[in-house]
Amino acid sequence: MTATRVLVLNSGSSSVKYQLLDMRDSSRLATGLVERIGEQTSRVRHTSAAAGDGRERTGPIADHDAALKAMAEELAADGLGLDSPELAAIGHRVVHGGKYFTEPTVIDDTVLSEIERLIPVAPLHNPANLTGIRTAMTLRPDLPQVAVFDTAFHTTMPESAARYAIDVATADAHRIRRYGFHGTSHAYVSRETARLLGRAPEEVNVIVLHLGNGASASAVRAGRCVDTSMGLTPLEGLVMGTRSGDMDPAVIFHLMRVGGMSADEIDTLLNKKSGLIGLCGDNDMREIRRRIDEGDEQAKLAFDIYIHRLKKYIGAYCAVLGQVDAVAFTAGVGENSAEVRAAAVAGLEPLGLAVDAERNAVRGEGPRLISPEGARVAVAVVPTDEEMEIATQTYALVGNND
Repeated sequence: MTATRVLVLNSGSSSVKYQLLDMRDSSRLATGLVERIGEQTSRVRHTSAAAGDGRERTGPIADHDAALKAMAEELAADGLGLDSPELAAIGHRVVHGGKYFTEPTVIDDTVLSEIERLIPVAPLHNPANLTGIRTAMTLRPDLPQVAVFDTAFHTTMPESAARYAIDVATADAHRIRRYGFHGTSHAYVSRETARLLGRAPEEVNVIVLHLGNGASASAVRAGRCVDTSMGLTPLEGLVMGTRSGDMDPAVIFHLMRVGGMSADEIDTLLNKKSGLIGLCGDNDMREIRRRIDEGDEQAKLAFDIYIHRLKKYIGAYCAVLGQVDAVAFTAGVGENSAEVRAAAVAGLEPLGLAVDAERNAVRGEGPRLISPEGARVAVAVVPTDEEMEIATQTYALVGNND
């Protein structure tokens, strides 16, 4: 029997998302989420294609080991157990792969050590990713485990885009450079945008706007990333749900010297109490738009700042790419907020960008064009599928090794 199934794991600090896919037809056999790990009110939500309706259970789940065992129980209950000979590999989302992991990689002790060594530049993500990997390896030690890195797609950036203008020796000693994130999403969406246009990825230049609670932009030339908005960490770039994005670094020194704040306090401020939530108290774009409709000036200002930054990056990446064939909106806000899409493009007609109001207002599940017929630059909504991208890359690496 040929093994064609891939289990995709995304281990966060207090949650584990999972999907089981069959790569023969890219079908989803099961999806699930274990959340609030370490609490008394932990919850497991599971849906399988065979069973139809999802199911849910609550109760304490002490750690990631217990979380993955709960996942394994749910899969086994649907006849999709981890002991199945049809399971080819487990693919893991790993946020930070540094400069050297440029492609999906079979995990061994050396890879684990390198992911661990990168914890200082991804303290919120890599530890949780490592925990998920190690637990999965104990559940199926005989199975290939593959790391798919958020940063890998951005390793094609030229040094002129990846380097910060600081002392080279200091930068190299501490691995300070722009790495970028959301790479699996940017890779998938840029490729799907080319497909939507009926062209090969190597034939198009695309600006991808991944707009969720975390948000990032990328400039993709002929299928390769040449610039992206996030940097050493996911803090740089666009205004996000709780992150500030671009900011004068001297603000940090000012808060230390004048505000008396510690490094940890400033870290919390910029990552968790800034962005939209810092500007207006909400980080849900739907709520912000509701407040704007009711005349809330603070919500409107937050929205305007968000759009101003977004528009700056679109313009900058038009300059970086020279020729732009498409701008693609994706992720929660990008896929669902017609107001954000319209505002981001408004006034950019000299760059060939425009949105057709009627097309933009239509809600749809698949990739679609929202620019006017015959527009010089296509504007598209392309739903992202990071799990499918991880599964595809994982299976391409190990799926034919039977």
